[in-house]
Amino acid sequence: MSVSESEPGARGLRLVFVLLGLTVVSGLIDAVSYLGLGHVFTANMTGNVVVLGFAAAGAPGFSVPHTATSLVCFLLGAVAGGRVTRRLGDGPKRTWARLTLAAETMLVGGAAAAAFAAPHATATRYAVIGLTAVAMGLRNATVRKLDVPGLATTTVLTMTLTGLAADSRAGGGSGRRSPRRSAAVVAMAAGACLGAWLVLHHGLGIPLLVAAVTAGAFAVVASGRE
Repeated sequence: MSVSESEPGARGLRLVFVLLGLTVVSGLIDAVSYLGLGHVFTANMTGNVVVLGFAAAGAPGFSVPHTATSLVCFLLGAVAGGRVTRRLGDGPKRTWARLTLAAETMLVGGAAAAAFAAPHATATRYAVIGLTAVAMGLRNATVRKLDVPGLATTTVLTMTLTGLAADSRAGGGSGRRSPRRSAAVVAMAAGACLGAWLVLHHGLGIPLLVAAVTAGAFAVVASGRE
């Protein structure tokens, strides 16, 4: 047996591929929230801050309560994620990555259950916003701690696109991490496209269930390798 095979967390799917898969999930969840929950984001908080400004100004189609709920719940999830990573951060990456992904699975699964049970209820809208935002905050805190080069986040692409351009050969860089960054952009777009199609043709429950099952699968197969 080689050394790499015997190290804790060496077996399983590399974190790079897990994070790219989770980027797909982020695109899917934002498609659900933005298209199905009244123009609010639950993964992309940069967009949410802008949406909150639109809503506060009285722009039609936006809601201060919905957006504020998403922001607060995301921050609560990030606080929980920070505490988890600090408590378990000295152990194998695989342990706390899998733990937070398992929590994300349960939270998004709960959102899916609510969407199936009462898809048109006001309480369901707030439940889906709250549960998915907590899940995304928890995940973002974990991804930040994992600190995989070229994949600093799975929910926002502004810095990814900046790095892709600034570090490219045209920008005077080596372009060494361009494949990862490009893959993240494609993953987000693919997730958003899939999520939009599912929301438009099947409602909220199915895409949320897909997101929960995908996160659960990654929780099982994630390794600690970058």
